[in-house]
Amino acid sequence: MKKIVFLLGFLLFPISYLIAQGTSGTNAKYEYRYLIDLPTAGILEKGYVGLSMDVMPLGVVVSRIEVGVFDNFSFGISYGGSNIIGTGKLDWYKLPGVNLRVRIVNETESLPAFTLGFDSQGKGIYDKSLDRYQIKSPGFFVASSKNFQFLGYLSIHGMINYSLERDDSDKDLNIAVGFEKTLGGRVSFITEYDFALNDNTSKSLGSGNGYLNMGLRWSIGDGLTLGFNLRDLLDNKRFSSNKADRGIFVEYVKAIF
Repeated sequence: MKKIVFLLGFLLFPISYLIAQGTSGTNAKYEYRYLIDLPTAGILEKGYVGLSMDVMPLGVVVSRIEVGVFDNFSFGISYGGSNIIGTGKLDWYKLPGVNLRVRIVNETESLPAFTLGFDSQGKGIYDKSLDRYQIKSPGFFVASSKNFQFLGYLSIHGMINYSLERDDSDKDLNIAVGFEKTLGGRVSFITEYDFALNDNTSKSLGSGNGYLNMGLRWSIGDGLTLGFNLRDLLDNKRFSSNKADRGIFVEYVKAIF
């Protein structure tokens, strides 16, 4: 019961107290910290809190809260499980996830932003035999982001990471790239490709194609962003007959001090 209350605390945050527009479109007030699963160099400003929720197939729900503690430093926790939505027994994740990030270089006209971070939250079904999530957590990562003016804005993102989920005997470094293209003042199209170099051995859940994900983000206003995701368009999941997973994303951002 405590776990249910903990999760609902994320989901039922009062919308009426939220301020400013969300993270998508040319009028966005906040930076992306993630595209879909790819961490970016974005960070919450000091004094802001961000709450987000991913809803995925098989009743998977992952909720996250992040706080901008100092300038260029944020900290957060996350938690979730599978079969949260649906019927039958709830299957909670083994442990809550922890994430923190420090931006070491701010973006300039000539240089991208760089952020160092750690995130132990994976997504999808948790495989107890391999002690890993279906989509591995980033672990330690370095992310870079650069924005350009092009029919609105075009943002390019890249990441190098080392996940701590290694019981499948795949301990490689991994890389991922992505971009965001604004479509007017409130909507953005996002795409990311995770090479999944740490998820392609004989014991891994990935088949070696990498994860290609796409999505839309819509800033409704008052700190609220809604999204629709398509994951695994290259059919990388070895033990799934579905080529793409459909999911929903919700995010709130609010000033707290």
